[in-house]
Amino acid sequence: MNKPNILFIMSDDHAAHAISCYGSRINTTPQIDRIADEGMRFDNCFCTNSICAPSRAVILTGLYNHLNGVKTLGDHLDGRQRTMPKLLQESGYQTAIVGKWHLGHGGDADPTGFDYWNVLPGQGDYHNPTFIEMGEEKEYAGYVTDITTDLSIEWLNRRDNNKPFFLMLHHKAPHRPWIPDEKHAHLYEDVDIPEPETFNDDYSNRASAASAAQMRVERDLKKRDLKIDPPEGLTAEQLKSWKYQRYIKDYLRCVASIDDNVGRMLDWLEENSVADNTIVIYTSDQGFFLGDHGWYDKRFMYEESLRMPFLIRYPREIKPGGANAQMVLNLDFAPTFLDYAGVAVPDDMQGTSLRPMLGGGTPEGWRTSMYYRYWMHLTHHYVYSHYGIRTERYKLIYYYGEALGTTDSIDEPKTPEWELFDLQNDPYEMNSVYGDPGYSGIVADLKAELAELRVQFQDDDGV
Repeated sequence: MNKPNILFIMSDDHAAHAISCYGSRINTTPQIDRIADEGMRFDNCFCTNSICAPSRAVILTGLYNHLNGVKTLGDHLDGRQRTMPKLLQESGYQTAIVGKWHLGHGGDADPTGFDYWNVLPGQGDYHNPTFIEMGEEKEYAGYVTDITTDLSIEWLNRRDNNKPFFLMLHHKAPHRPWIPDEKHAHLYEDVDIPEPETFNDDYSNRASAASAAQMRVERDLKKRDLKIDPPEGLTAEQLKSWKYQRYIKDYLRCVASIDDNVGRMLDWLEENSVADNTIVIYTSDQGFFLGDHGWYDKRFMYEESLRMPFLIRYPREIKPGGANAQMVLNLDFAPTFLDYAGVAVPDDMQGTSLRPMLGGGTPEGWRTSMYYRYWMHLTHHYVYSHYGIRTERYKLIYYYGEALGTTDSIDEPKTPEWELFDLQNDPYEMNSVYGDPGYSGIVADLKAELAELRVQFQDDDGV
């Protein structure tokens, strides 16, 4: 059998709970749902560091960030290291990346392992964006989501049909500041989007990190996010709700454009008679707070930020309409693609191929816990650095900071703190039970397992 083509579609900050096949209460995504309907939906896919560049580096390398060198937004990916696209390219695949790169530019930071690349500089612009095509800057007229799809289709149309392709189609949207296109600019105009159950979280009963974070809908959104001034005479409660509606509607309008363009790609595969032999993936680089806990943005190890959508279709091997509840990670993407391509997975890659699950089984000894770490202490929304472990029922988070001393200032991190959530009894993570004597045995077991994971993944740095 011929090696399968691989179409990897990734958006930026698209939370799973804004996709209808994941049960969204606030929007519908019929084109993205096609992938789930005709393939498999993973309900517990998580990122190992909920921030753009680090997650992308994990996907490319199959390694945690302390090993691939991209811990923060300021770190560039050293293109001299081994990556999954390089291994596919060496095995005979035509490889391309179009859209958001966000891992640096110039010299060894430019995309490597790709026969063709045409990427946005940095975050890129929503309208009339500049792209960097194989090192040359070019400006394109139009909307970035449409243009990213146009450029991807153009590359597919001129590729060598005698070789399998691997295309990474990376949308900028729906990243902040959530600027929709003209087609969707008035979507949701006459409706109120439901507020999440945790919208009025007061951050009590948890570590101080939650209350310190500067990503609150009512306080931290800027004029560039809201686009217009709020009406006069609103109460504090009304103003918070008004800001949420401004934010979430523009976010969902950007998602609607993505959904349309996913449909364009799926239609292209069918029209060109390659759908049956093409693996199609839809995902995002991490989750996002959609008013959950009163927040926008990500970074935290809380569920809405940690969880990624992951949908995959491959008619030759994956039965339609499947759902998988096992714990999978962005670390697993690279080994999965290599496995399907018939390329040996390097022993030092830290993820595991999902292919056995896509055939309907679960490998013996599959993970029941995962390790997470966020490094960007007090930068970008004032989120404390932290690491932790998530199991099927519990989540233990350690906010370690950089300076480990106690301070009396409300603007500085306290002595390192722990949180423990019982996800079975508290799925919205509103009440840490870390200090509850009834959970002392659980805490001890989780700390021991967390220490083991840190050694296993070579992140035992003494913090």
